[in-house]
Amino acid sequence: MVSASSGATLADILPSVAASFGLHQRNPLGLTPNRDVVVLLIDGLGAELLARHRDSAPTLAAHVTTTLTAGFPATTATSLTSLALGAPCATHGIVGYTFGVPDGDSPRLLNSLRWTLDSATGPDARDTYPPESVQTQPSRLEDLAAHGIDVHYVIPGYQYTSGLTRAAFRAPGTLHAATTLDELRAGILAVTQHSGIKSRFAYAYYPNLDANGHLYGPESPQWLEALREIDAVVADLFAELPATCTLLITGDHGMIHADTVIDLDAAPALHRNVALIAGEARVRHVYLDHPDALADVHAAWSAELSGHATVVTRAQALDEHWFGPTPPNPVITRRIGDLIAVAEGNAVLVRPALEPLESALIGHHGARTPAEQLIPLIVNP
Repeated sequence: MVSASSGATLADILPSVAASFGLHQRNPLGLTPNRDVVVLLIDGLGAELLARHRDSAPTLAAHVTTTLTAGFPATTATSLTSLALGAPCATHGIVGYTFGVPDGDSPRLLNSLRWTLDSATGPDARDTYPPESVQTQPSRLEDLAAHGIDVHYVIPGYQYTSGLTRAAFRAPGTLHAATTLDELRAGILAVTQHSGIKSRFAYAYYPNLDANGHLYGPESPQWLEALREIDAVVADLFAELPATCTLLITGDHGMIHADTVIDLDAAPALHRNVALIAGEARVRHVYLDHPDALADVHAAWSAELSGHATVVTRAQALDEHWFGPTPPNPVITRRIGDLIAVAEGNAVLVRPALEPLESALIGHHGARTPAEQLIPLIVNP
């Protein structure tokens, strides 16, 4: 089993990048100065999966410098914000794939990955809940831009103005729209193959490994094919990038293959005194109708999900620093469920009627297992 090599986390990458550019920030990864830096995030690249399939990804596997922890919950919206801010979930407040936000007397569900209300296909939330108001902390990309470093994005075009990008990355920059691997490679080379002396930073992102893992399962033939294709492009980049560029490659989470499916809506006891259930299949936030029902709801969820999930109160999760070492402010604290249910083993906690897309997936992530939490860090040179 892979273990975290250094105690470092995904949130340590950009502070280290900033320090390598001469900003007065900590450098836990010990990055050395270079003219340009590119951070490529491969969605769903888990350290344990990569270690098991090094034959399919020899370049990636051979260049793993250390193993990082993604942070809880291990899900894309949370992890990308932790990366961009150089801070854990308790600081930035994107506490899950979905979570409750204030809406009168009851919370309303915000999907932070798609920035929609009520569901993945619900109404656009960018006007109702402006991303810059939901996540108010400055990003490390803003620090780089203020320091005179040119910021670039090599990402699918739609992401540039998405709610999550606005909330997490915040800094304007030059877009190199990239959906395919060929476009990703071309965009990274366009950023780094220049003769100027001014430094550039690029954030690059590729989603297909995660998508194939969700749809077909991690380690499926489709997932392995995506991994092989990524590795081939990375090998090309290693050969083509100038010595004036440092390339860092990482993931945002790993993934497990669901084998036990628990339908939360098939158990009426799970809905008594509950106003809203958010999160995703591996981590659920449970918001109560009224606080004095906490003990009863905790007992009901613990009994119903015994053997399949650990159910804790918000207070316990914060006392144990699940969301990061620093206590969240009151606004962020209220976004965390009164109860949190974290799936065990390879169980998933689904809601097929309300979440048909998510409930049909085979691969999942979010919880606290090494398979979901551990991610590689690859540094070249």
